[in-house]
Amino acid sequence: MINSGDTAWILMSTALVMLMTAPGLAFFYGGLVRRKNVLATMMQSFFVLCLISIQWILWGYSLAFGPDIGHFIGSFAWVGLKGVGMAPNPDYSSTIPHLLFMVYQMMFAVITPGLITGAFAERMKFSAYAIFTLLWATLVYAPVCHWVWGAGGWLRNMGALDFAGGTVVHVSAGISALVCALVIGRRRGYGREPMPPHNLPLTILGASLLWFGWFGFNAGSALGSTELAVWAFIATNTAAAAAGLTWMFVEWKITGKPTILGGATGAVAGLVAITPASGFVSPLSAILIGIAVAFVCYAAVAVIKIKLAYDDSLDAFGVHGVGGTLGALLTGLFAQKLINPAGNNGLFFGNPSLLLTQFIGVAATVIYSVVVTFIILKVVDRFIGLRVPDEEEVVGLDIAQHEESAYTLLD
Repeated sequence: MINSGDTAWILMSTALVMLMTAPGLAFFYGGLVRRKNVLATMMQSFFVLCLISIQWILWGYSLAFGPDIGHFIGSFAWVGLKGVGMAPNPDYSSTIPHLLFMVYQMMFAVITPGLITGAFAERMKFSAYAIFTLLWATLVYAPVCHWVWGAGGWLRNMGALDFAGGTVVHVSAGISALVCALVIGRRRGYGREPMPPHNLPLTILGASLLWFGWFGFNAGSALGSTELAVWAFIATNTAAAAAGLTWMFVEWKITGKPTILGGATGAVAGLVAITPASGFVSPLSAILIGIAVAFVCYAAVAVIKIKLAYDDSLDAFGVHGVGGTLGALLTGLFAQKLINPAGNNGLFFGNPSLLLTQFIGVAATVIYSVVVTFIILKVVDRFIGLRVPDEEEVVGLDIAQHEESAYTLLD
């Protein structure tokens, strides 16, 4: 039976998750690139909202959540939303319309490939990006989503916990981002010339919008206006705050000064790490998760990336891949049935087997995402090429790919 309160909350949560992509991610990534690439970077976030909104209705939702085939993928039974109507689907929620669940999940499908763009910012052809995104959403996101959240999915059957997308969203996108960065190669001049963010106020605005929208991402995943949504809401804010503070203090200790960019990056890392755990952990556990992810992701982006010299331009892997992996594993430590009876206890609450289950879920997602993403990139490169010519990279993608300029200087 449809509950009007639950329906109202998920409608609002859907809008909040949409806000995370455009404008949230668009501003966050747009401010981090150089001035000559800001519009091209922001357009990638806007474009993915348009593209995946259509793909999801035509076939994406059916593959991700449709009737199970071999515990691996959904069937084509719901292509074009055939059979998806206002009646609730008890496999997913018995209190909101099936169509509402579909569009709520659409916004997750939108932002996930959008996160990957941070790895190849300032150097990928727009045409290649469009084709890659469509293929990746179909061949990587939909299967992984079905494994974890789809009725009959093998990781769901195994008992893997992912409340709002740590594995489905952040691990799959983050590890795919690393593959993109390695296959496409470094930007011209990377490591030899400075490439600072051109507009930090844009980035902070984007980070703040991401934080705001993340309440729909995590608390909305309770799929109702319930006590569980309250737990997830509090855990989300707590982990983000703890991670932001920790990152700034680590910076302060190491470099002598805290930065607003460090605080924003830390807060986003905290949001990433708490995503799989948000509906299963207490506020005190959320603080520990936030502190842990700040230390680990800081090491990933400020030490390991520099030492290995790969060009993950905007730290999509360092924040989302590393943070999502850590969050999924820490869920296996801190989860409590006291918070969510539908979940399970973690290692610290008497059930060490959950940590192994979480590790299997992460490992399977990493291996599958690496292999399929690599194949997609090679196919796209073979037919149309992945990277813009050197002269276009020097000019900037705003002019070279879109014939637009973000800033007009008047005499």
